Amino acid sequence: MNMFSMALLSKRALTVSGACWIAAAAGATDLPKPEGLQQIVDDTAKWEHVHSAQCFTEGIASDADGNVYFSDIASTADCSDAGHQEGTILKFDAGQNAVSVFRSPSGQSNGLIIGNNGDLFVAQGADFGGRRVSRIDAETGRSHVVAHSYQGRRLNSPNDLTIGPDGLIYFTDPRYSGHESIEQPIQGVYRIENDGNATLVVADAVKPNGLAFSPDGSKLYVAAANDNSSTDYSRHVKDQPVHAGLMAVLEYPVNDDGSVGPRKILVDYEGVNTLGPDGINVDASGNLYVALFGVDEPGIYVYAPDGQQIGRFPTGDVWPTNTEFVRQPDGANFLYMTGGADLYRIRLK
Repeated sequence: MNMFSMALLSKRALTVSGACWIAAAAGATDLPKPEGLQQIVDDTAKWEHVHSAQCFTEGIASDADGNVYFSDIASTADCSDAGHQEGTILKFDAGQNAVSVFRSPSGQSNGLIIGNNGDLFVAQGADFGGRRVSRIDAETGRSHVVAHSYQGRRLNSPNDLTIGPDGLIYFTDPRYSGHESIEQPIQGVYRIENDGNATLVVADAVKPNGLAFSPDGSKLYVAAANDNSSTDYSRHVKDQPVHAGLMAVLEYPVNDDGSVGPRKILVDYEGVNTLGPDGINVDASGNLYVALFGVDEPGIYVYAPDGQQIGRFPTGDVWPTNTEFVRQPDGANFLYMTGGADLYRIRLK
């Protein structure tokens, strides 16, 4: 979610070696220790700083070999010092401990996910981006358009995606920024059917961002974030008061026919000084890992399936956007996190 000025983010210099950046270790030890998560991480576990990108990192995905893919969004409002770009998908090779450019331009890629056959699915946003969901073939490297419209109108700005219990791709389509005209009257959650058509699944998440399913597929979780009556945060007048609307983690029951039932507010951030939740991740026990930033205490908040907070990974000055569970080639389990312009990881039990 590209929702705030990159002037608030610290940028670290890149070390370039041929076509790859060697992963940097500086700046990792200043992240606070986890709180209340002894069943998930050891007391000695610390965040490691993996890599510094140029602008704004998002959308982590991992393949069967433990390689990690993540987006570097180059918005025109926040990344002008890097020159106008269309974003980049970066790849971290855990075995080589190096980051390389996987795809540039990326069409302002945001959310990423690896399909069951190893293909990489990409949510491409607005602001000179693709405004579509694409698939990058794992064998050929070719890109294929999967969804670009609904009812004959272009999508607003696909943000995040996941795979449903039916094996289909689900994605959110809000609009946070971009000069393009808005053609979809609803900022919704969509499913891509086997015939390639998109179906509107959720129409009342207001401004949906991250999404995930429960382990048994019976519930769909959606992050309603930064509902500030705006479809382009960069056009707000400086210091103009903005009242935030719905900011919550929403829960929808999933019916047998693939439709969803009425929403329930699982975690409500009303009255909290925050821009709202971003990426959502769910572990095998059904606990939710929610990236929360623009808040007095940013971090990855961990909630039980009933919405009660278990603990959190506080992140200090780093504003987190997404997480991903990754098993490395040596069998070690990590939680990877994008935050600001960086990629981090912490070892799990």
